[in-house]
Amino acid sequence: MNIRQALSPVTRRGFVMGAAATGIAASLGRLSAEAAQPDALRGTHFELMIDEQWVNLTGKRRRAAVVNGSLPGPTLRWREGDAVTVGVTNRLRETTSIHWHGIRLPASMDGVPGLSFDGIAPGERFVYRIPVRQRGTYWYHSHSGFQEQTGLYGALIVEGRSPEPFTADREHILLLSDWTDTNPETVFSNLKQQSDYYNHHRATVGDFLRSAHTSGLGAATEQATMWGRMNMSPSDIADVTGAAYTYLLNGQTPRSNWTGLFRAGERLRLRIINGSSMTFFDLRIPGLTMTVIEADGNAVEPVEVDEFRIAPAEIYDVLVEPDDERAYTIFAQSEDRSGFARGTLAPRAGMVAAIPAMDPRPVRTMTDMGMNMGSMNGMAMGGMVMNGEAKNGKTGDSPIIARQSAQTNANALSQTGIAAIQPLPQPAPGVRPVALPAVAPPSEFPASGKPEKSHARLRLGPQVDNVAAVVSERLNQPGDGLDGNGRRVLTYADLRARYDGVDPRPPSRTITLHLSGNMERYVWGFDGKKFSDAQPIRLSLGERVRITLINDTMMEHPIHLHGFWSELETDHGARNPYKHTVIVKPAERVSYCVTADTPGRWAFHCHLLYHMEAGMFRVVEVG
Repeated sequence: MNIRQALSPVTRRGFVMGAAATGIAASLGRLSAEAAQPDALRGTHFELMIDEQWVNLTGKRRRAAVVNGSLPGPTLRWREGDAVTVGVTNRLRETTSIHWHGIRLPASMDGVPGLSFDGIAPGERFVYRIPVRQRGTYWYHSHSGFQEQTGLYGALIVEGRSPEPFTADREHILLLSDWTDTNPETVFSNLKQQSDYYNHHRATVGDFLRSAHTSGLGAATEQATMWGRMNMSPSDIADVTGAAYTYLLNGQTPRSNWTGLFRAGERLRLRIINGSSMTFFDLRIPGLTMTVIEADGNAVEPVEVDEFRIAPAEIYDVLVEPDDERAYTIFAQSEDRSGFARGTLAPRAGMVAAIPAMDPRPVRTMTDMGMNMGSMNGMAMGGMVMNGEAKNGKTGDSPIIARQSAQTNANALSQTGIAAIQPLPQPAPGVRPVALPAVAPPSEFPASGKPEKSHARLRLGPQVDNVAAVVSERLNQPGDGLDGNGRRVLTYADLRARYDGVDPRPPSRTITLHLSGNMERYVWGFDGKKFSDAQPIRLSLGERVRITLINDTMMEHPIHLHGFWSELETDHGARNPYKHTVIVKPAERVSYCVTADTPGRWAFHCHLLYHMEAGMFRVVEVG
């Protein structure tokens, strides 16, 4: 995708300090459900103005992209069943956009410039027209250049028409994000020139000596050599770290300490959104058990946890019940432990609680490397092929489609009138599975009469520096830095939908995609191809497919498919959870089913902003 200039000159000079810069200067003494949060806008018609404004979050004046003068933007509250219109006026000096993350809508309203519409040019106004057919917690953000990194995002709440399956006395929105005083174009350039530019925790001689003491000199030397051949460090957890980022909660720095109020004995609903550009957070509230009730806007069977990892663009709704008149710290540490976002739940403004020490920095493991430890020599260690040992390798184009027979009548879809019910309903009380016929894949993927195995295989070269030899399903693992920490940590295997899915058909075919990259060159893609070199993925309208993602890189990737639910295969059958963003851990295989019930051209990408801009983006065409 073309990188657009994210910061441009301003014509109005508004300098706002501290909390006022975020538009969150609501009265902390007022005991309301939205105390100290951006003003909520309600109704069926909304007017949003995108502009630039001077802010000071860290002691330095910087320009931010703001919505209606606030960072984050105002919370929008829609209602299930309404037809909503949103007029967006662009006062920037560049094209802008708003993508409604997780909302099922017509492709022309999805908000991806160059794909679903032309974008909103400077000085112009665009009206989004959205039929609201779901409920839950979502968010909105720019899909233009790096504007999301500069502040253009906000919370979006869709209230249901029918009662919730639980009660809460009060709710708070917790919108996490990462802020940098550096121009995002410069951040991206630094990563392209040196991928570990922001990693200040590289392995040291002391680390080697400790490893030798624990595992023996030979094993320590072999592992150090192996990491060197891969041009990787076991401490490469995050591309952009606290060296560049200040982590925010509802636009507030840890020092500003956003505070949400409660009365002892109340049940609080916390709508937790990760609106960051590049940061995975591990969130907990010491002293309180969190009961997870929704994932990405969809109800799940309640599960009690102490902590969970939340990727960029993911959302969890939880219930907590503080039973005494004291403060509790909301503690969200970055995955690489280079910083944290922090807030407070308290019965009165000004109260604080202890801030826990950050956990030890995680390191990548042999499992993350996709290693088979039965063999650690030669060009492939247990099959792990390393770029440093490839001679004149060229990026290979892998066949990504594994086809199965689709016994179907090509005209069956039109006979069912599926177009009249698009999109399929969100799982909810009283919603029954929809009877749909099998649908043939596009003509270039004819049914073979018998299942075919995927022969996708990456080759080392400019686009690919590593290929995992051993991949596995790791849904029951919380992730690096969380295993065995003594707390109850949420895993994807814990997520079981509260209601049956609406499309019970088995998938007609499997689309297998490898998440690939070359860290040294900071190039990312699917199947060894960056966006500019890849063809669209084509689906037939009404087709049900399985998407299998295999992560051949050493980093987690939160993958987001616009326009559809991703029904994560967690062995819960009809109760597999519906999500819109799915984390794929290193050397992990993840599968989910998608019903292509809405025509159009849709974005499919990693939600790490700089990975998307560096090529991990595809187009899915339906219809």
